[in-house]
This record gives sequence, C-alpha cells and structure tokens, in this order.
Amino acid sequence: MDATAGRPGPAGMRIIDLSRLLPGGFATVLLADLGADVIKVESPEGGDYGRLVDPETFASLNRNKRSVVLDLRDPAGRETLLRLVERCDAVVESHRPGVLAGMGLGYERLREANPRVVLCSVTGFGQTGPYAARPGHDLNFLALSGFFAVPHRPGETVDRVGVRVADLAGAMYAALSLVVAVGAARESGEGQHLDVSLHEAAAGWAGPLALPLLGLADPAESPLVTGDNDVFTVADGRRIAFASFEDKFWLVFRTAFAAEFPEFDDARYDRRADRTRARTEIRALLTDVFARRDLEWWSARLSGLDLPWAPVYETAGEFLADEHVAARELVGVLPGSPTSEPRRQVRFPVRFGAGLDSLRGAAPAHGEHTAEILAELDR
Repeated sequence: MDATAGRPGPAGMRIIDLSRLLPGGFATVLLADLGADVIKVESPEGGDYGRLVDPETFASLNRNKRSVVLDLRDPAGRETLLRLVERCDAVVESHRPGVLAGMGLGYERLREANPRVVLCSVTGFGQTGPYAARPGHDLNFLALSGFFAVPHRPGETVDRVGVRVADLAGAMYAALSLVVAVGAARESGEGQHLDVSLHEAAAGWAGPLALPLLGLADPAESPLVTGDNDVFTVADGRRIAFASFEDKFWLVFRTAFAAEFPEFDDARYDRRADRTRARTEIRALLTDVFARRDLEWWSARLSGLDLPWAPVYETAGEFLADEHVAARELVGVLPGSPTSEPRRQVRFPVRFGAGLDSLRGAAPAHGEHTAEILAELDR
C-alpha cells in the first residue's frame, strides 16, 4: 500500500519536533495525522518526560511520528540536528525564550542551515514582554487571558475546566500558522520565526466574549448569560445540558411539559429578551423542574422533541458507548508498537471526502527511528 494513501496533506512536509508535553505535541500530531513527516528529537536520558508522566496521553500526542535520539548538549548532536534542518520545512520547539539560541540553535543559526526553514516557538507568554521569561502551565495562562472574566451564570465565579484550553488553543494556532508559513516559504524561498504564546491563544478565544463586558457594571448582565442555557441536575443525581437559547425551542419545551408542570403554563418568557432579563428566575424554575424526574424519564420525554438537550457524559465509558460516536467511527484502535499494546484513540476530528487514516502508527519508542533517520542523511 502507498505510504501516503489516505493523507490529504500536508504530505511532503517534514517537521522536526523539539517540543515536549502537550502544546507542541498536539500541534505536531495534528500535522502528522494529516501526512507530515514529524521527526521527534529526544534526549538520551529517557526523552520526552511525558513518556513517564502520562503514557496514555503521550501515545495520543505522538502517533504517526518518528523518534530520533540526539544529545543537543554535545556538538556532534547539534551538528546532526543542523543537517536534519537542511532537509526539513519547519522546527517546533517549546523551550523558554533564549534557550535554543543559548545552545547555538536559534533562528538565525537554523536559517544559515536552511533559509526556507520555519521555526515555530511555542511558549507561555511569547518571545518578548515582561512575562516572557516566566514559567507557567495552562491554568496560569488562562488566569491572565480573560478566560475567567466570561461568566456562565449569575452570582457564581467562573471555575476552571479539566481540558487544557490554553495549551490546545495555542497548539491549534501553531499548526495552522505553520502550514501557512511553510507554504509561503516554498513560494518565496524565505522562512520565518513564528512566536506562539499560549497566553495570547487563550486570549484569542476569550476575547470575543470578554471584551464586550467592559461597559457592564455586572458582567453577568451579558446577553449571552441566560438561565435556560445551562447544566441541570435531575432526580437521580445525573445531569442534563439544556440550551433553549432560541424562542422556538423554549416554546416547544414549555408547551410540551405544561400539563406535567403547571409552572410552564406562562407565556411571559416566550421572547429571548424577557428570558434574559429574568435569567435568575428562569434558572431557578428549570433547576426545580428538572430535579423532579430522573434521567431515564427526561430522556424518554425529550428524545421525541426537536430540542437542544443532552445527557452529560461524566465518564469516558459513557462517551464510548454513545451511538453517534460509534456511527461516526470517532474512536478507533491505534496499532501497537514493539513496546506498547493497541490503544483506543479519537481519530482526527475532520472527515475528508477523499479519505484520511489518522490512526496509522503508534507513538514511537524512545529513539526507535534513530538509525533510519541518520541513514537518510547520507542519501
């Protein structure tokens, strides 16, 4: 079978991945899924410490890549890296600003080896500014980004979510910008240095919702904060996500249940503006009503109506058992490697009409492709 079959692009792009952990790994696995040849450069002492901290997540972030061991503290290792750079389109790194240059591998040195190379630096706060040298993780970037300034319901503080939003947002901006920059370099013959800040990526997501709140005395007065777009606990302790944002959905919901719950025999809130002004009362009403029946009852009744609702999945098993997940083949089995068992993973979440097999190869063992990649330098 053709090794590039089922890959819509960026087939033919070669990327050197010097990053570790989530942001750089997610950026490069997106490109590897789409056909890029991603060479993961790892240190001799165990490599990416994501291997030890969370092997399952590491396996998801590093599928479809090749691993080479190079000691970049050693002149011979740096020289080998520069030879790889001569044949690559991009380098992705996640050191703090100045670290790569301190090793003699800054952008200007990489550019000497290959004028077309794109260096993508993924850091917490960017290459410049008063926070540039600060350490940080996802939660710190979110704290400073405006993420916590966007309320979701009146009278409550915004709390964190489990998904690493800043890390993943930054990774997606990095992957998108990399494809654009490599395309431009192929046209012009000139590469560039991409300065990706995870803090700024999170601000890019939060900004369209946070900045319009500047003129409000109470941010919860935002027209996007409503009482009928929330998560509600039902009688058996399970939860339902209900989002009747549009008038048509509210009207269907309240009239369908007015006989069962007389509180809904009330047309005062049939217009969006009226429900928004009464957001606290609406949420209290829905909280009370949903709590009177269990999930099975609500599921049976709501399933027959054209309404935006869903049971809240709070375990991976519930997600995997969903009929839509199965029908869309969203989760597949990644082949095993000599050192790992086959694993279930979420495929690349876009379906290409021409086909895409994103679950092709397991994450590489530490240095698994060292001999193969070094041999390519002599061809």
